[in-house]
Amino acid sequence: MDKVEKKSGAMGVLLRLRDLWRSNPLFSTGIALIVMVIVQTVALSMNTSFSSMGEWFQNWLQNWISLLRGNAGIGIIALGMTFVIISGGIDLSVGSVYVTVGAFIMVLLNTGESGWLAGMGLGGVPAILLGLVLALALGSLLGEGNGLLISYGRMPPFIATLGSMQILRSVTQYFMKTQKTELPEAYKSIARLSIGGQQLMPIIYWAVLAAAMYIISKKTTFGRYVFAIGSNERTTRLSGVNVRKVKRRVYALTGFLVGVAAIIQTSRIGSMDYASAGSGFEMDAIASVIVGGTSMSGGRGSVVGTVFGTLIVAVMNNLLNLIGVDPYLSAAFKGAIIIGAVLLQRKEKN
Repeated sequence: MDKVEKKSGAMGVLLRLRDLWRSNPLFSTGIALIVMVIVQTVALSMNTSFSSMGEWFQNWLQNWISLLRGNAGIGIIALGMTFVIISGGIDLSVGSVYVTVGAFIMVLLNTGESGWLAGMGLGGVPAILLGLVLALALGSLLGEGNGLLISYGRMPPFIATLGSMQILRSVTQYFMKTQKTELPEAYKSIARLSIGGQQLMPIIYWAVLAAAMYIISKKTTFGRYVFAIGSNERTTRLSGVNVRKVKRRVYALTGFLVGVAAIIQTSRIGSMDYASAGSGFEMDAIASVIVGGTSMSGGRGSVVGTVFGTLIVAVMNNLLNLIGVDPYLSAAFKGAIIIGAVLLQRKEKN
């Protein structure tokens, strides 16, 4: 009798876990992340020999710090992409907005003769603060432009943001092809400030913004409107919600977060490659959001899931490097993950 009860209890647990896997994207994403972390840990241990457990842990910790720091920018952009996709839209221009804002702040704060603020007699901390405000304002304005095209121009988000992507990158490359810029050291400390001997500031910025976006999505009227629009835009409009205004704010928020990512990256590296910077960021951000359980049809998703999704994609890229997969194949794996995640969503919906 006891064996039957134990078997029945075990079966009940398995059925419960199966239901959670099918119905709760956050649960399934969390399990996938745990599996990926375990596989990466095993691969890291097999690729390198260690003389002690302490040395192994130090190497493991350093690997994770580098992974999180390197993916903080994409993680921040993916937070904005979460709101866009939940609202039923898409933003293909995030990489171009990123390089545009990065180029703008480098020209503003350039310590050479061509520096805009230096040419106006501004320098030091006041110039940096003003540059940060103007860069974030530009990112928000570019995002707002996408929102206006979509909400008032009635353009499909794919077409509007595809056009913005091409225009912004082309114009930025044209104006920056002869520019030589050097950023002040005080600005570089925004991301390079050491804590305990480690450059943790990009990770901290990502964590703080993720917490803020979670609160916005769960605790504010704006967040509820975003979910409502993605679920049923017509019903939301008939309920008295200014759908156009909400959409504009969604894309402006995304532009703001892209601006933050551009500031962190230029501060951390001290320069920007205008030809390739931000290239593929839209795919990385979309992959992180979709893997995190956000529905491409809108109306469902979570900030926590996006953070998990970003980590899954980051761990996957790191794992491919550890096992020696050709870098040219990494995009293929990302594409396969996106297709698999969307197929699972369709199966769950059916």
